[in-house]
Amino acid sequence: MEQVLAKWESLSSSSGAFRFLNINLRSVGQVMFQNNPLSGILFLAAIAWGSYVAGVPQVAIAGILAVVVANLTAQWLHVDTESLHSGLYGFNAILVGLALATFLAPGPLLWVYVILGAAVSVVVMLGTTNVVKPWGGALTFPFVLTTWLLLLATYGFSGLAGAALPTGNVVTAFQPYKGSPLQLIDLVQGVFLSISQVFLKASGIAALLLLAGLAVSSLAAAAFALGGAISAVLTAHLFGAESDLITGGLLGFSPVLTAIALGTVFYQPSWRVVAYTVLATVFTVIVQSAVNVALTPFAIPALTAPFVLVTWLFLLPRQRLEGVPEGARDIEKPAAVA
Repeated sequence: MEQVLAKWESLSSSSGAFRFLNINLRSVGQVMFQNNPLSGILFLAAIAWGSYVAGVPQVAIAGILAVVVANLTAQWLHVDTESLHSGLYGFNAILVGLALATFLAPGPLLWVYVILGAAVSVVVMLGTTNVVKPWGGALTFPFVLTTWLLLLATYGFSGLAGAALPTGNVVTAFQPYKGSPLQLIDLVQGVFLSISQVFLKASGIAALLLLAGLAVSSLAAAAFALGGAISAVLTAHLFGAESDLITGGLLGFSPVLTAIALGTVFYQPSWRVVAYTVLATVFTVIVQSAVNVALTPFAIPALTAPFVLVTWLFLLPRQRLEGVPEGARDIEKPAAVA
């Protein structure tokens, strides 16, 4: 593995085209905190497969277009080279592209929206990073803010339609599990889809590809992602959440990101940190449900806002826990693992 990465780095150093490809692959990997082009390749495979089986190939295309546009924009804005090469200016953009193509109807204006959103996400990333340095980084806030504004604007534009935006029945149509304990098949489905929904996919195979992408970079990250998904599903079931939300992974994708961030990126691994991460992961499920309800009148999805909010909150008392690893993702520390 190290030899492969060394060869890849050599190619990236000697070729501008390979260097740009490397930047984009690392951007995809950084969505789940992995500064690794191999992770990016496996994550792209997961996105492509999930889009293919869902019959929406334009979603994968939109994600790829968005990450390329974002990195070109970052170069145009003369961002610092190390952060750019670590993929820190493109990971929000690929989520913007995937979300817009998922929630909006296909059409020429969708692609205009994707390009616009990708470019703006870089600006928001730069601005947010300057404001939230005490919280450890912008995380996916640029994705959330940019996508929320673009989706809300569609209600005022006749040329764009929210084909798959949430409806007003989120609060009133709960269908909690009637049986106990949780059926194994439901548990497994909810766990795997919680992982795949990080990239807005509902596919078990995509989840396996994402776990493989995590594992080639960090076994700990893969373990925390799986543990975060299990904790999320069990917590949601315990509190009687809507069945389809649990089994569809829609209450678990933010907890997965929270678990990876706190368990492997921003804190040194220890049993104390594991317990702290579990607490944060469980609370992310609560926040996910709360944000879902709060956004019902606006008919827009929560996206990864719960992950951002909870991770920032749990990073505020960081001096009370063990120190931050050198590799913690921060625009100020671009060589970081996401």
